[in-house]
Amino acid sequence: MSTLQLYNTYTRHTEAFVPLHNNRVGLYVCGPTVYGPPHMGHVRGPVVFDVLRRYLEFLGYKVRHVRNITDVGHLVGDGDEGEDKLGKQARLEQVEPMEVAQTYTVAYNEMCRMMNVLAPGIEPRASGHIIEQIEMIEAIISAGLAYVVNGSVYFDVLAYAKTNEYGKLSGRILEDLVAGAGNEARELEGQDEKRNPNDFALWKKASPDHIMQWNSPWGKGYPGWHIECSAMSRKYLGDVFDIHGGGMDLLFPHHESEIAQSTACTGHSPARFWVHHNMITINGQKMAKSLNNGIMADELFSGNHPLLAKAYSPMTIRFFILQAHYRGTLDFSNEALQAAEKGLQRLMNASAQVPKLPISDSTEYNVSDIQAACERSMNDDLNTPQVIAQLFEAARVCNSAADGKLKLDRSAVEALNNLFQTWLHGILGIQTEEKGNDDALNGVMQMLLTMRADAKASKNYTLSDEIRNKLTELGFSIKDGKDGSSWSL
Repeated sequence: MSTLQLYNTYTRHTEAFVPLHNNRVGLYVCGPTVYGPPHMGHVRGPVVFDVLRRYLEFLGYKVRHVRNITDVGHLVGDGDEGEDKLGKQARLEQVEPMEVAQTYTVAYNEMCRMMNVLAPGIEPRASGHIIEQIEMIEAIISAGLAYVVNGSVYFDVLAYAKTNEYGKLSGRILEDLVAGAGNEARELEGQDEKRNPNDFALWKKASPDHIMQWNSPWGKGYPGWHIECSAMSRKYLGDVFDIHGGGMDLLFPHHESEIAQSTACTGHSPARFWVHHNMITINGQKMAKSLNNGIMADELFSGNHPLLAKAYSPMTIRFFILQAHYRGTLDFSNEALQAAEKGLQRLMNASAQVPKLPISDSTEYNVSDIQAACERSMNDDLNTPQVIAQLFEAARVCNSAADGKLKLDRSAVEALNNLFQTWLHGILGIQTEEKGNDDALNGVMQMLLTMRADAKASKNYTLSDEIRNKLTELGFSIKDGKDGSSWSL
């Protein structure tokens, strides 16, 4: 079997993957900032890196998978000024920030569970690693690559760039960044603290009303967004580890800053491979509040969104994601999702049919050819679309054998069964979903909502409230709108 080849964003080349430590792999993936419920933009990353982990384990590696939770320090606008995203949400909900973090961490992990994403081996929270972040900041200051101003600490990009290449990961040229930052950066609130507009915060002084703050050698404050991942990846995977994953939107400034911080402390980039998945669009457009095209994860699964023609199961979404190469843009549309749903059903039907196939004394097909093709495809930078194409070939073989048009002996049938179990259900992580009678459930719910609407129209508010309250007790969410009522579980 050939060696796994991965595209390394840092070098701009596809390279043979060989782990640092024999059969052990260190994998760090940037997790969510948990200030709101998971949305469609959150679904791709977990699936992509879940398949990478599953394939590494298939190859015989023991994977230490670390995926962080950002629960402090990520400011609105992703820069160094503004309110903490969790603090802002906590004020809106009138709860403690850690209540916000816990609520949406649970929601994110539940979404991952529904999509059959394996839980990470370690899930560290930024707020639980303040000491490690302070220690790392102190080391960067000692190296002469950070400075303290009014209780805040900033990374000195120009000092770092004298002996290191800042911008290599993202392909940015420092001279252009400095020129581009120019006058407009100086006009931003708080930028006068920085020696250079491209410097970024390692630690921020907290105002008295800032909800989340900790003691530090520089006074009360909170960590910058970037230092968190540097500190947590280093703690659990060491100064250098194998793979750092995340979305393309994190290339700059987040991952670029991680490399600078870690290099300032250890003399080298923290990860040997930087692996990035591309973004998601909706009907060819970028997701944006102004376009009103954001879709929450639970809306995908319930269908309760104006842009969705129906509900789509978690496995349909997972299969749809894997039909595109992880480095290509993924465009959501009802037509594409419905096509994915039909394709997935075809493969699941074939997989279920294999144990029932007739056994012949001889075989007319070499199933090992499909197995070898699947391995070649995955070794080619996780080419899951090609793996799926091979599984459709396996489904064709299965259907031909079931129709008596193709002979398969016992070993061929066993190989076919092993193929589906290994690739479809194992490495791609597609599992059988329990399906109730969705049409019947929807019919009953529409009948109840109609009864409730009639009760309200006739001013029988007691019955109307009784129907709503009982449905709520049973776990249904009822939303009233100008076009009527809708429901979700």
